Amino acid sequence: MTKKQKKVLARIFISAFLVLICQGIGIDNPYLRLALFMIPYLIIGYDILRKAFLGVIHGEVFDENFLMAVATLGAILLGEYMEGVAVMLFYQIGELFQSYAVGKSRGNIAKLMDIRPDYANIEVDGRLEQVDPDEVEIGTLITVQPGEKIPIDGVIEEGEASLNTSALTGESLPRQVGEGDMVISGSVNMSGLLKIRTTKEFGESTVSKILELVENSSMKKSRSENFITRFARYYTPAVCYGALALAVLPPVLCLVFGYEPHWSMWVTRALTTLVISCPCALVISIPLSFFGGIGGASAQGILVKGSNYLEALSETKCVVCDKTGTLTKGVFAVVRVEAAEGFTKEALLTYAALAESYSTHPISKSLREAYGQEVDTGRVKDVEEIGGHGVCARVDGRTVAAGNCRLMEKYQIAPIKLQEAGTQVHVAVDGVYAGCIFISDVVKPGAREALAALKKSGVQKIVMLTGDARQAAESVAAELGVDEVRSELLPADKVTEVERLLSEKGKKEKLAFVGDGINDAPVLSRADLGIAMGALGSDAAIEAADIVLMDDDPAKIALAMQISRKTLRIVHQNIVFALTVKLACLLLGAVGLVGMWWAIFADVGVMILAVLNATRALATGRMRASGSNL
Repeated sequence: MTKKQKKVLARIFISAFLVLICQGIGIDNPYLRLALFMIPYLIIGYDILRKAFLGVIHGEVFDENFLMAVATLGAILLGEYMEGVAVMLFYQIGELFQSYAVGKSRGNIAKLMDIRPDYANIEVDGRLEQVDPDEVEIGTLITVQPGEKIPIDGVIEEGEASLNTSALTGESLPRQVGEGDMVISGSVNMSGLLKIRTTKEFGESTVSKILELVENSSMKKSRSENFITRFARYYTPAVCYGALALAVLPPVLCLVFGYEPHWSMWVTRALTTLVISCPCALVISIPLSFFGGIGGASAQGILVKGSNYLEALSETKCVVCDKTGTLTKGVFAVVRVEAAEGFTKEALLTYAALAESYSTHPISKSLREAYGQEVDTGRVKDVEEIGGHGVCARVDGRTVAAGNCRLMEKYQIAPIKLQEAGTQVHVAVDGVYAGCIFISDVVKPGAREALAALKKSGVQKIVMLTGDARQAAESVAAELGVDEVRSELLPADKVTEVERLLSEKGKKEKLAFVGDGINDAPVLSRADLGIAMGALGSDAAIEAADIVLMDDDPAKIALAMQISRKTLRIVHQNIVFALTVKLACLLLGAVGLVGMWWAIFADVGVMILAVLNATRALATGRMRASGSNL
């Protein structure tokens, strides 16, 4: 509990104690009784009165502070001292519950914010100096000691260590790193000394991107939040004018027709109506529910850019997945080499590895690993990467083309056809077909179960899109149990396929695309909902996607859907509950069947119950991507 919350709690106890004393001593003098009750009233309500006064001065009259001030002061003026103080007292109790709930939901966000490093170590004259990470330039060698956070993205030049990435991914399993490995800011060095060459400025590093994403998540509101905001804008003035009419019109009509006006009775009913009608249960609990859902998701390594995306996730009926890096590990290995006549397997691998030496694609990496020697880039010139086809380069003075069948067709070269499933890299040297290298990818453990969990969560169709050959794609699709597969696609073709699926879905249904975020940015942007998988260190993912999964676990997609649907259920429960109770009490209060104590329940009681219900959105620790309706 914060210092401010403790002060409010102390005021509540002091005011409650004084109210009991004032009520118990039974003073008959009305002026003395008023003076005594005003002491606890001002102790508990001075801040509400101040806010209401400032709101009137600034033209922002109709809010819950104004309603509470008018209702409680009106009750006191009518001699209902106990009721007036009680309304303010219970309202402050409700506000305390709300403050505590918001603080608890902010806890997960605060844990995420702890990933921001305070300093970076730079060696100067043989000793380490701590500097602001913002001052560190690209290419600077920084030192990270055991127990310290990595302040900026970079490459390890010296040392080995275990990294704790739980603040980023929600997973406690440490990650082993060594020389040559890329590391990202926000990870905690658990063991050895690391010397890291920075590859980004702090403002562009992973930790800064994540913090900016989370800080801005509250700016993008859901339809439910926007509805409540518009509702309160018109609802609050309407009930104020309605209460005024209830206080004035019936007595005036009574006077017109010769009856006793009973001014105090109608004013009391009007004040009761004001207390009942206070919309704080909705205005507070709905955003709090979404904030709790986003906070709970962040604790699981799922970053949601706004409550509108959390709401859209609950409506997703079609999930489109990229294959490589999303459903498969993206770790390729050469499993077979078929050399054409006039070429050896060793020569074929050499040409392919050298031609692909400048590419960062996993397939290129697997070719270099199969080559088994240090690549001499001095032997390579005029490298040209052809998107969706492959690469062309001059190797030892000879023209080498390495890529898929489309690349061979581009140069009018007839490739051989291998029957096995997998990725095939065809190689041609000086326009002559040199052979084919067969490369296989590995399906991620648990990927099949993750897709099955999506089905249980209500997803009607799962589609896989890939640029790989048809046989490789169909083999993976059969293993995973997807509904539909499209292969041999260029990046532009993936956009076309997503647009086709968008045209086929229902009006209220949403389509989500799940990709690795590196080369899928156009599709992530085009889908109703873009989800980036395995996005550690990927700027493209954080920029293009609406939801970022900070590890490469496909099960997190179904978990995110469960969190979304649970949050939406809580929101709808609060809306129905609050409106039903308030409407019933408003009608009963207008005809005098309920008094101020029922009004307190209709306002403060409903708010407390709605806020407590909203805090359930935080409870994601026991949720698992099993497809169950939690």
